[in-house]
Amino acid sequence: MPVFNRFLNIECPSRLEIAADGSYPAFRVAFSADGEIPFPQVIVRASGRETLINGEAIVGSEEASGRWHYQVSMPAGRAASERLDLQIEGCRRAEIQQAGGGDWIKTFAGVRLERAGDEAGSARHGQTGSAEPAGTGEGAAQAGAEQRSPSAQIQLAQSNGAEVKVYFGIHKHMHQPYYDTTNPDYWDGEKDEIFGSRGGNYTDFVPAAIRQYRDGGLDHGGLSTSWSGTLIEQLERCDELGRCGGRFSGWNRALSEMASAKTALGNPRLAFSAFGFYHPLMPLIPHRDIVRNIRWHRELIQRVFGAEASRVLFPPETAFHVRMIPALVEAGVEAVIYDSIHRFRACKDYPYAGIEEGMLPPNPADQTNPPVDDWLQLHNIWAASKISPSLLRPEYVGYEDADGELHKIIAIPAERYIGNEDARGGFGALQYPDVLGQLYQRIVDTGSFDPKHPPFFLLHSDGDNHGGGADSYYHHNTGQLVDWLKRDPRFELTTAEDYLQRFPPDPSQVAHIEPGSWAGADNGDPQFMKWFSRYDQPYSPDLNSWAVLTAFQDRVHTLEDSEPDHPALAEAIRLLLTAETSCYWYWTGQTGWDQQVTNAANLGLSRIGQAIDDLVASGQDRRGPTIFPPWVTPENPGGKRWGQGCLLDAPRESVLHSFVSDCAGLKSVELVLRSDTGEQRLPMHDHGPYPSQTGAALSAHYLTAQLPLGAGDVRYYIEAEDQRGNIARGSLERIFLA
Repeated sequence: MPVFNRFLNIECPSRLEIAADGSYPAFRVAFSADGEIPFPQVIVRASGRETLINGEAIVGSEEASGRWHYQVSMPAGRAASERLDLQIEGCRRAEIQQAGGGDWIKTFAGVRLERAGDEAGSARHGQTGSAEPAGTGEGAAQAGAEQRSPSAQIQLAQSNGAEVKVYFGIHKHMHQPYYDTTNPDYWDGEKDEIFGSRGGNYTDFVPAAIRQYRDGGLDHGGLSTSWSGTLIEQLERCDELGRCGGRFSGWNRALSEMASAKTALGNPRLAFSAFGFYHPLMPLIPHRDIVRNIRWHRELIQRVFGAEASRVLFPPETAFHVRMIPALVEAGVEAVIYDSIHRFRACKDYPYAGIEEGMLPPNPADQTNPPVDDWLQLHNIWAASKISPSLLRPEYVGYEDADGELHKIIAIPAERYIGNEDARGGFGALQYPDVLGQLYQRIVDTGSFDPKHPPFFLLHSDGDNHGGGADSYYHHNTGQLVDWLKRDPRFELTTAEDYLQRFPPDPSQVAHIEPGSWAGADNGDPQFMKWFSRYDQPYSPDLNSWAVLTAFQDRVHTLEDSEPDHPALAEAIRLLLTAETSCYWYWTGQTGWDQQVTNAANLGLSRIGQAIDDLVASGQDRRGPTIFPPWVTPENPGGKRWGQGCLLDAPRESVLHSFVSDCAGLKSVELVLRSDTGEQRLPMHDHGPYPSQTGAALSAHYLTAQLPLGAGDVRYYIEAEDQRGNIARGSLERIFLA
């Protein structure tokens, strides 16, 4: 059978007619290759979202010459943009988990979308064209090979009196949640399969990659990796009980040994990132729970791997909000990783890409940073919006609390689009010289290079899922990466610790970052709506879980403050932190996940409920109410909101929502608004406990407040008082009210 080496041609419509609502019809794509493709697939990208088609949906046939033809019917869809981007790719090996970077070949095509009545619109509807795929002919293949092994003659460009160099790092995230919040030892055949299929990921893949960095002479080469406490504890049980056929006997040995490897500056090549033990969505949990998660995790890393956890935090889901900063600093964190797009969007004059970006336009209240002029549209990679190379560097970011105190921390960008492509398989899926070369050239062309603070960003992905978690990523593709870096002096792989030691950020320069998470969480919008699914419906499983959790947090923290030695407190705290695991919101609509928070809260309350009642009855409760971080609908009052495949004007009228709970009962809850005209207090309307459908023993009160029209750029916080006179104040937030 001829070996597949290249695509020969592609046939697809050059144009499609779309309806007024942005819907386009189904269409056909055909492509041919010089041999059979064991694993062909087509990716359609539109409006910031991807559709993957593979398997039986792609039909292939062979010619006598050995050429193969493939056809696929692309489903109808909806897009607000003027173009569909197609990525046609194939893996040359049937054993996809064993595929190396050189086994993946891809090419691109585009389909223009035109509305009825547009010039050359309906007359060309369904017209197809064929073309030689870019970068897939013999000459292009040879050029690609030369690109993957750049000549040692490459010269560094000069800018601002220094040689221009771009630094980057790699981060791998490892996590498995508890599948039953009330029984951490729950196990069945499905769990055995899930863990068993990740044997190398949880043992020796990471050390194998770092070994190649070290042996390849990369003085500063290493990677950071985040391991949740729930994953580690389950692996320890696998080791102890021989689960997964004994695959995890001594699972941490290679990792512990590699933990002693050092860079040229004496920092670990393998950095176990600071992390949240139970994988919580940190922007939405209380200060003390963030601190406890990080400290417990640090102790676990030391015990299991014999290494000190890094002072650089990878927050679960890459979810960051500046209100986290005080808790991170208290926990000993010195730098936090965030998704780069949220720094770009926080600039004035940000070039919003429309619905393709997958998020609403930035709220003007977040756009406080100066404009930049080096915006770059990446090519040969899916990038729904432009990036700014000058902003891809660590810097201080700040949060000002309600008392006017500024809290600062270093923030390290994880580049969204380049990282996403790297997550598909490393070298091969991502052509580092080409894509990073575009970034390098833009820096040179704009003269934006700062030799004291050169570019540095992370490429982050799951370290245990297909693509960035495959055997080939850590072995074959890493070998290609090392070979390229040895030949191309424009780029350097480095650890975050080495970079910060060589190029510390200026603490006098403090920026703002828009809230948000990684792209895989519904594009990581600033409102964290992946964890607020169905918020606009009469009942939301996600809102139910937040309401139940808020009430549980209040009781556990009240008991901790009043009776820190209570015998049931330790179990209650563990149940609480387990219930904060972000996964229990991620898979909304699946009863098994939607029920998890309630199960943990009910069990915990059964242990401490009487103690709480006794505290209240004796008047010993001196803690104010628990306030859940507020959210606003519509998200951008007077700006834009989501329509069906489009953006619509959002009403100026808006409502603020929150959950508040107190074991002694609520006396009053007020919204405090601060603007240029002064401060005003608005009473919040109490709708009573959120109506749970999971049998919750307790649920926090759901409160709302109508926001004033035309207040402009405001800061606000919630203040609540309980029946005992105890007062609590929430974090200081920001929003623009048109």
